[in-house]
Amino acid sequence: MAEIHLSDDHKAFIEDLVKSGAYKNEDEVVAAGLRLLQQKDANLRKLIQEGLDDVEAGRVLSFASSEELTAHIMKMAEERKNAVAPARGIAEGAGRSSRRL
Repeated sequence: MAEIHLSDDHKAFIEDLVKSGAYKNEDEVVAAGLRLLQQKDANLRKLIQEGLDDVEAGRVLSFASSEELTAHIMKMAEERKNAVAPARGIAEGAGRSSRRL
């Protein structure tokens, strides 16, 4: 399998990456893209296995309805938001100007 067909946009993107000096040639660009896909696939498989392991171990939640699930998700989001809010003030420097750069 030596021949592949690319859209004009993909060809231009590859050419731009080579011209920028980020890659020596088109083969390096394609190889880098394939490595990223392999990493993404491996990570996805790992996450799926973690989920399956959780189910097997009984680490699951059951909901009677989609409304109950939605309420649970909203509660978790609110708890996360409240947990992050105090830390945000510390990180930004309490008492400092709120002007952003």
